[in-house]
Amino acid sequence: MRSMSAVPADKNKRGFSMAVSYKPQLNYLDFRDLTEQIQFQSTEGKIWFGEQRMLLMHLNALAAFRREMVNSMGVERAKGFFLRLGYQSGIRDAELARKLRPHCSELDIFLAGPQLHSLKGMVKVVPLEIDIDQDTGEFYGKLEWIDSFEVEICQTELGPMDQPACWALLGYACAYTSSFMGREIIFREISCRGCGDEKCVIEGKPAEQWEDAEEFSRYFKADPIMEELYDLQAQLSSLRISLKKQQGQYYGIGQSASYNKVCKMIDKAAQGKVSVLLLGETGVGKEVIARSVHLRSERADSPFVAVNCAAIPPDLIEAELFGVEKGAYTGANQSREGRFERANGGTIFLDEVVELTPRAQATLLRVLQEGELERVGDNRTRKVNVRVIAATNESLEQAVEAGRFRADLFYRLNVFPVKIPPLRERVEDLPLLVEHFLGKFHSEYDKQTLGLSDKALALCMSYGWPGNIRELENVIERGVILTDNNESISEESLFAVSPLVNASPPADCVDTGGKVTCSQSGGGPKDWFEHILGNGISLEEVEETLMRSALERANQNVSKAARLLGLTRPALAYRLKKSGILAET
Repeated sequence: MRSMSAVPADKNKRGFSMAVSYKPQLNYLDFRDLTEQIQFQSTEGKIWFGEQRMLLMHLNALAAFRREMVNSMGVERAKGFFLRLGYQSGIRDAELARKLRPHCSELDIFLAGPQLHSLKGMVKVVPLEIDIDQDTGEFYGKLEWIDSFEVEICQTELGPMDQPACWALLGYACAYTSSFMGREIIFREISCRGCGDEKCVIEGKPAEQWEDAEEFSRYFKADPIMEELYDLQAQLSSLRISLKKQQGQYYGIGQSASYNKVCKMIDKAAQGKVSVLLLGETGVGKEVIARSVHLRSERADSPFVAVNCAAIPPDLIEAELFGVEKGAYTGANQSREGRFERANGGTIFLDEVVELTPRAQATLLRVLQEGELERVGDNRTRKVNVRVIAATNESLEQAVEAGRFRADLFYRLNVFPVKIPPLRERVEDLPLLVEHFLGKFHSEYDKQTLGLSDKALALCMSYGWPGNIRELENVIERGVILTDNNESISEESLFAVSPLVNASPPADCVDTGGKVTCSQSGGGPKDWFEHILGNGISLEEVEETLMRSALERANQNVSKAARLLGLTRPALAYRLKKSGILAET
């Protein structure tokens, strides 16, 4: 889409060889590719623009907010705040323009910015002159703003200003153009109706061509007073963290009620010598909790040794855990201490403890009962003082019933069991975990993305995460790898195949006339019941399918399945018994 016509011109004082003349009757205002990005999900309470969530606000509410900012912070600090506010929006829109118009000319891609300003109802933009050359980095722009929302705010709330007043719009223009050109471009408002001028006109060019560029750029840095407050807050936070570490309180990342409950349980167990059994699905962070127990205990200064029992071959597990004497078997050329001796005085973490061989289970039981062990091939005992923390994602009770695990060892380990909730039961912790992993991989891959897009975060919040925190970490790493600097991580960058989540209702779009249009997509409730009736599926079959699905999602927990189906537990139990499903499970 070419919105403007270009006519040759002689080189001017800026050294450009092309000027652009704009004719309103042409299709500059044809931006259907932008309006198609707007979607209303009214039943969900969300408005989307591309992958970013948007808001509709009353202008007078924003005007009142601006008045309070000016009154509390002063004009200069408020100006910096709104410039930075617009700057963030400009960066996001520059990213969207590149994605929507990848094969268009430089001019058409750039004009998406002014068009977006108009589309969002902020201001009508009329380009007066634009010279662009991305190859050389040269840029000059002169644009007129008509009916600026910030001028209207000044007229209704603040009165005439003694300086240009379109702060957020100006910040947007600077950020959008700088991101587009890949270098710092500064726009200045050379006339503004907010301070009594006839028109609002802005002029933009590279930062080095402005005499006061350095002074103006300070607006885009954090406010000195706020920065000082942030520094004090950071120091206080650092002192608190140091104090917590001195006390051995380290639990990883999480503020949800279910995770805090686990942390409080660990607090009670950590100070003693009791063995702890950590239960939970794979990837929930059992080793993090195990380290928390160690750091919170009096053994914090002693070794912490982690062992994955499933990763050690069965014929070597005794030697690895309890040590071996020289000549005990072929290849044992020297005596070697095991993991328990290395952890003496500290803590040993036995992950996947259910994988221990019967002989290793017997030796572990002796260590727990008597505090002593024998190396493989040795005939003398050695005293050890080790706290054992075991973990498994299987049911030890079922392993005992199946004869795979010693009952007496189970009772020794099960003194203080702790169930760590899966990620899907603590989704309120997910944004914190995402920020943590983003920081980690930004540093590791030496890049800085804009974080997850709003839609990508919404997808993460609705996904079931069968691999829990470990899967989340891998997904975020993939997203950082596939996303360029200063771009948002999209849904496609996170998942190679889009995961199955609860389907959102059809979204309403905006046409070029500004009217909301309903979008109808297949696969809705009507298609669902027509499929059932058309294929002669009985009500009993539908009910049985729903009950089986609910049980599967609830991990065969009848009470939880009843809640999913909106039934009482006795009502569901009756239906399960009647259908024969209860006997199967």
